[in-house]
Amino acid sequence: MDCSPLNTAVVISRWELLLLFERSWMNRWKSVILHEGEGNIRSVKWRGHLIAWANNMGVKIFDIISKQRITNVPRDDISLRPDMYPCSLCWKDNVTLIIGWGTSVKICSVKERHASEMRDLPSRYVEIVSQFETEFYISGLAPLCDQLVVLSYVKEISEKTEREYCARPRLDIIQPLSETCEEISSDALTVRGFQENECRDYHLEYSEGESLFYIVSPRDVVVAKERDQDDHIDWLLEKKKYEVALILDIGLAYINHLVERGDYDIAARKCQKILGKNAALWEYEVYKFKEIGQLKAISPYLPRGDPVLKPLIYEMILHEFLESDYEGFATLIREWPGDLYNNSVIVQAVRDHLKKDSQNKTLLKTLAELYTYDKNYGNALEIYLTLRHKDVFQLIHKHNLFSSIKDKIVLLMDFDSEKAVDMLLDNEDKISIKKVVEELEDRPELQHVYLHKLFKRDHHKGQRYHEKQISLYAEYDRPNLLPFLRDSTHCPLEKALEICQQRNFVEETVYLLSRMGNSRSALKMIMEELHDVDKAIEFAKEQDDGELWEDLILYSIDKPPFITGLLNNIGTHVDPILLIHRIKEGMEIPNLRDSLVKILQDYNLQILLREGCKKILVADSLSLLKKMHRTQMKGILVDEENICESCLSPILPSDAAKPFSVVVFHCRHMFHKECLPMPSMNSAAQFCNICSAKNRGPGSAILEMKK
Repeated sequence: MDCSPLNTAVVISRWELLLLFERSWMNRWKSVILHEGEGNIRSVKWRGHLIAWANNMGVKIFDIISKQRITNVPRDDISLRPDMYPCSLCWKDNVTLIIGWGTSVKICSVKERHASEMRDLPSRYVEIVSQFETEFYISGLAPLCDQLVVLSYVKEISEKTEREYCARPRLDIIQPLSETCEEISSDALTVRGFQENECRDYHLEYSEGESLFYIVSPRDVVVAKERDQDDHIDWLLEKKKYEVALILDIGLAYINHLVERGDYDIAARKCQKILGKNAALWEYEVYKFKEIGQLKAISPYLPRGDPVLKPLIYEMILHEFLESDYEGFATLIREWPGDLYNNSVIVQAVRDHLKKDSQNKTLLKTLAELYTYDKNYGNALEIYLTLRHKDVFQLIHKHNLFSSIKDKIVLLMDFDSEKAVDMLLDNEDKISIKKVVEELEDRPELQHVYLHKLFKRDHHKGQRYHEKQISLYAEYDRPNLLPFLRDSTHCPLEKALEICQQRNFVEETVYLLSRMGNSRSALKMIMEELHDVDKAIEFAKEQDDGELWEDLILYSIDKPPFITGLLNNIGTHVDPILLIHRIKEGMEIPNLRDSLVKILQDYNLQILLREGCKKILVADSLSLLKKMHRTQMKGILVDEENICESCLSPILPSDAAKPFSVVVFHCRHMFHKECLPMPSMNSAAQFCNICSAKNRGPGSAILEMKK
């Protein structure tokens, strides 16, 4: 039989039947069958809202709150008889169940299922956080802080007879690891009749508050307990370390004196000097402070490195702060290394408190930090996003959580769109552009922010979305629509024109019409829709098309303000006379005098510019002519290496005494005079045959050398 903490319910095992009796509102007992039909139920343990039991098939856990069985942990070694090697169960805390069966130990953690994963599943599930094999058969289990006390049934082989016999049972303290364990201590127990006992004849029970362990055998009950400070002093005296024992004894007495006076902070501070690196004495003093409700006083002085106390000590203090001081609890979580305590236990405690105060930001932030210590970055990220915490982007980068944010892009954008977009674009290899656009499909305003930044970085990467971007710019960011249309070479002009015309976007429509070759319609739109003569003139200048200027003049001829604008700007592109001749007599034109003066000034300026250019051109031409003349007046070296370009024989005769005649052109081509053709009747000038064929001018002049 096992009872709930408030005695409002009782679990009774009747061989193959497990019943839950609950007290109703009229103080009557109502029974519910939890399990039946799988063999004898040999062990039942109840803690908090969870009931665990073992039968021949395995271990089951039942959640009282949801009224559901949440797991079934099957038996590993089915070769062992369950009646001879029964299952041992114990709860380390409200969410951690330890199972020992045969030589196997499993540590199971009960966790809350995420809301998105529930469907028809229970709200909780069980995760096996550690599983390992022991050397001997397990008769009992009990928690000791983060360690385990294991009562083992031992069989050994006799060296003389080589037969197996029952040895003394062992009480071991082990440190569980993920897939193995580390032995801390081991003691063989002397109990009467151990030679005849079986594994099922031993039991281990414990008193959690007093740290007492009871080893039960058919003939004896052995009590084990943790050592305290008196044991330590006795050990010092036994080892004849009298001075150390004396100092320690006086120091402990002084701490007790300060506590009795109510000077809790001073007493806690003195613990650092008096207790030093003695972990056992530290733990003893912490329990004393707990008894007087002063755990907060000693918390700042607890050792965090050398020595390290049992995790239960740190957990106890964290629970104290969690019950009364959320800010103090958060401070300890930030300051204490995450390996000082069992992270999953503290996480569950925080989640339990959040059920009462789900919007508490201090608790949520602290829970995110705990998840980060536990490398559960997905849950931490979700909390940081909910809180809109500044560290969310740092967390994503530091732990490469891009696979975890693929379904959280909208949350990131809502939090900080600039940082989110920069991060997404910097990591396109981890989250594709296509994935981001799909996730933002229901939030077009955010989709626009992302695609706009992408376009700014690279005009071609997102070309498949340029058609979509036309509508996005038109809806959410019109000032950037025209620059987008100008810079994009992938946007469908017909679609863009349709959207701009529907929304009556004149400037954008004008640009698109001109880009599609319909400049006259674009100019007409400027004049009729915008009524902006300056823009119309600027457009005509850009297009540099005579027909556009004609259209502009025809449209402006009966509009005095337009005529004024044309008179002020047309002079350098079109002859003003074309406009002036068409102005009707008697038409009043604003600032006509100033416009005519400006036309004359522009004309004078053009004349001056032309004259200036002419002077410069004449001066440059004369300078170059003189330079060419000087160059052509220079002598040209003729020696034996030169050849006639016509007959290809040496230009100079081998016998220098013979007379010869050589023609050398300024292009440096040389000919025997007799090899050159006779000049034509139309021109007495003689030209280089080679350069004349290539239309090169320098060969037109010649030098003649005779002897």
